Amino acid sequence: MTKIKFGTDGWRAIIALDFTVDNVARVTEATSKWLLKQHKNPSVVLGHDCRFAGELFAETTAKVFIANGVKVFLAKDFVSTPMISLGAVKYKTQLGIIITASHNPPSYNGYKIKGSYGGPLTPEHVQEIEDIIPEKANTNWQSINLSEAEAKGMMEMAPLEDIYVKHVEENFDLNAIKNSKLKLAYDAMYGAGQRVMQRLFPDIHKLHCDNNPGFHGQAPEPIHKNLIEFSNYIKSRGDISCGLATDGDADRIGLYDNKGHFVDSHHIILLLIHYLVKYKNQKGKVAVAFSTSVKIKNMCEHYGLPLDVVKIGFKYICNIMVNEDVLVGGEESGGIAIKGHIPERDGIWMGITIWEFMAKTGKSLNELIEEVYAITGTFCFERNDLHIDETIKAKVLQNCKSNSYQQFGKYKVQRIEDLDGYKFFFDENTWMMIRASGTEPVLRVYAEAANKEKADDILADARKVLLG
Repeated sequence: MTKIKFGTDGWRAIIALDFTVDNVARVTEATSKWLLKQHKNPSVVLGHDCRFAGELFAETTAKVFIANGVKVFLAKDFVSTPMISLGAVKYKTQLGIIITASHNPPSYNGYKIKGSYGGPLTPEHVQEIEDIIPEKANTNWQSINLSEAEAKGMMEMAPLEDIYVKHVEENFDLNAIKNSKLKLAYDAMYGAGQRVMQRLFPDIHKLHCDNNPGFHGQAPEPIHKNLIEFSNYIKSRGDISCGLATDGDADRIGLYDNKGHFVDSHHIILLLIHYLVKYKNQKGKVAVAFSTSVKIKNMCEHYGLPLDVVKIGFKYICNIMVNEDVLVGGEESGGIAIKGHIPERDGIWMGITIWEFMAKTGKSLNELIEEVYAITGTFCFERNDLHIDETIKAKVLQNCKSNSYQQFGKYKVQRIEDLDGYKFFFDENTWMMIRASGTEPVLRVYAEAANKEKADDILADARKVLLG
């Protein structure tokens, strides 16, 4: 029997090894039991992204729910995670379920659970579901016929993409973008954003917007090393104003300027705060993960906005967004949410917000970044993943815990923060952070400094000290 564990954002496993029809049925049975304990006549909205066998796993999930008396709103064809989260709000269901492994390699699939408010289910509730996953599914789900279930009112087909498109049209000035002469490009990474982006922007320059459940062998994570083809495309054309990339389930953003240079999530978060406050006169709290730039604090102080720094994992940001007035919530990984939408990461929504900002001001992305720098000062953020064995990883973490690191090469430690990992400050704007991966023998090392040369130098000195 496979022990099923939910991680930072859902349960993920290798298809056919642990991610099987039987195991999906086990998870869904536990979710059904939990739901029925909490609610009378519960319902869920359900869908899958573009990954291999997504439809099979989604239909299995639907059958288990229906067999247990839970009504299912089933998405037509593939959808993004934000579409499921928005669907939970629009259909007023108790949960949203999407079959996706997000940005994981193509051999994986996964199972994400969303709350009625349109964001990740709370860790406590996920744990309650995990605790009751049976060793074997007892539900006779194979006997369920979906057409019959639909005729009986236990299932409805849900046009989630149409609902999402309407929601975008109601919340953005798309005409301003279309009439702005901006030439836009989009890389779907073969993921679930491909169709909706072509619907919203029929003239967009597009890459990897076709059906490829194996993502051409590439993990659909929108970081620069996975987007070299997109970057080169922008460089070679020479007329693209801005390029947007989203991951497998379209909840993470990657962004490129007109020169084909990658714009990281820290800069995107700062651009969003700047636009929403200065140009749209909005206010609210900012909530960011521990690994994000300290410049966010500078921006919040400039505009008089409260700031919460939380552990890594969007579920912690979502919790604040559900209960408080939050303007922007974001993570280093490219998962960002803003006011006026759902408390959920949405790469497409963030991309359109940036394009609206460019269209309304008539400024290039780099000109807008210069506006940000005028407030925060320049900065560069870099990250190294050190693949090491578990003994070295454990030793480094023990050294961090016992305050053994007082200096990394020429960089003297002034103070340490340890909310989620260890952040070593060399001055208020220059720091390095060490955080262990929970799933593999990897140490993530981050650095922020005034420019790339210095950030790279910090990482090089840190590597020497950590690995000897």
